[in-house]
Amino acid sequence: MDPLFEASWDRIWPALGARGHGHAVRDAVLQRYAEAHRRYHTLQHLAECLTLLAEVRDAADHPDEVEMALWFHDAVYALKASDNEARSADWARDALQAAEVPALVTDRVHALVLATQHKALPSGRDAQVLVDVDLSILAAPPARFAEYERQIREEYAHVPGFLFRLKRRAILQSFLDRPALFSTPGLHQRLEARARANLEAALAG
Repeated sequence: MDPLFEASWDRIWPALGARGHGHAVRDAVLQRYAEAHRRYHTLQHLAECLTLLAEVRDAADHPDEVEMALWFHDAVYALKASDNEARSADWARDALQAAEVPALVTDRVHALVLATQHKALPSGRDAQVLVDVDLSILAAPPARFAEYERQIREEYAHVPGFLFRLKRRAILQSFLDRPALFSTPGLHQRLEARARANLEAALAG
């Protein structure tokens, strides 16, 4: 197991007041990220998110809850489903409830996972940090961003090319049309310009 995952889990599980060590839950979540049909929503994505969060966790009000939400935010990823985030959030809630985590904490983690649906701008510092970290791939260096685009296409290989391009352009344009891609001041300053450049290049291509 990647030491990053081991250290992260063993820190946040007891910090949330969970009973035991939760390794069965951890391993089940990691197995989901390693599913064969995934190309982008993988252990690589989870590791990138956890690494960035470690740099900006002071921007969150409840950083351990944000970190747990990151663990679960893509735990369920069925390619043809529209409720992945909701099912992931429910899994997080059920796992934390079973470990006797306080209801207030469980409810906040559940809400944070739902925020990664990206249906609206995040509200509150924790959701802002979480969503910014999840979207940080948009500001990746050109080679990683190109890899990300290839990975997304490979995940949706079952979608005809013309339809994929149409829907993908709409998604990228919707991000570019936002007044700001990143809500956390530090990440906005660090990532906004590069993300917009990547999006504009992808749309131009």
